[in-house]
Amino acid sequence: MSNDELTRRDFVTMTVAASLAAAAGSDVTAQQVVEKNVEIKTPDGACDAAFIHPANGAHPAVIIWPDAFGLRPSMRDMAKRLAAGGYSVLVPNPFYRVAKSPIWEDASKVDFQTERPKITPLMGSIQADGTVERDAPAFVAWLDMQKEVDRNKKIGTQGYCMGGGLVVRTAAAVPSRIGAGASFHGGGLVTDRPNSPHLLAPKIKARMYFGIATNDDMQQPDAKTKLREAFDAAKVPAEIEVYSMAQHGWCVPDMPAGANGPIYNKADAERAWAKLVALYKAALV
Repeated sequence: MSNDELTRRDFVTMTVAASLAAAAGSDVTAQQVVEKNVEIKTPDGACDAAFIHPANGAHPAVIIWPDAFGLRPSMRDMAKRLAAGGYSVLVPNPFYRVAKSPIWEDASKVDFQTERPKITPLMGSIQADGTVERDAPAFVAWLDMQKEVDRNKKIGTQGYCMGGGLVVRTAAAVPSRIGAGASFHGGGLVTDRPNSPHLLAPKIKARMYFGIATNDDMQQPDAKTKLREAFDAAKVPAEIEVYSMAQHGWCVPDMPAGANGPIYNKADAERAWAKLVALYKAALV
C-alpha cells in the first residue's frame, strides 16, 4: 500500500522534533518529522508498519527490527529520534503473518513467563527459515520507492533482542543496499545450527556493530569470539562490544523489569545510541 492509500486506522502526525529530540537528549537542531502507518506487500501478505521521516527532503533509510514485544510506542519513539536526526525509518510489525500490531502497547506491563505461550509462536513466525529473506527485499524495494528516501545512500538496519539476528539476515539478504547493521542485546546470533546468523557473514557487505549484554556474554562466552572469527574471515568490518554493566534488553525503555529490578539502563542505552549514530554516519554514504 502506498502512502496515499492509508486506511482509516492510519494516521499522519506532525511533531516538533526539536522538542522530541530534546526530551531524548538529541541535537536541538533536529528536524520536524512525519509519522505514518503503512502497509507493505510481501510474498507472505501485507505487513503493517510505521514509516517515520523528516518532513522535508530525501534521506538515508533505516529498518528497525523490534524485540519479541513487537511494533509499539517505544519502537516508534526510537524511529522518531532517528528521523529527527535525518533518517527515513521503517519499523515493520515482525509478526504480521500472525497478528496486527500493536500486540502490546507497553512491554513493561508484560509478564514474559505468563505470556510465553503467546510470544513463542509470534517469534517463530519471523524466525522461521526464509521469512526475513522474503521480507527484507520487499521492505527495501518499498523504501526505494518513497520520495523521502535517498536511493543514492545505503540503508541501515538495527535490531533489539530477537531483532539482532533479523538484522544479520537482512544484511545478508540485500547486500547491495544494506550498508550498516547494528544488533543490541541480540539473541541467537551464534548457534550450532546450519542456519545460525553468524554463518551469513560471507554474504554481508555492510559495516556491522554488535552490542552484547553482560548476562548474555556470561551464558555464551564464546559467542563474541565466533562472531569475530566469522566476520574477520569474511573480511566484513564488525565491532563487537560487551556492555559490562548492562543486562539483556538494556536499550529498550519499556523492557519489563528483571528479578533484580529495571533492565533498561539509560547511561548504557545512550552509549549504544551514540555507537549507532556514528555507524550510520560512517556507513550510510
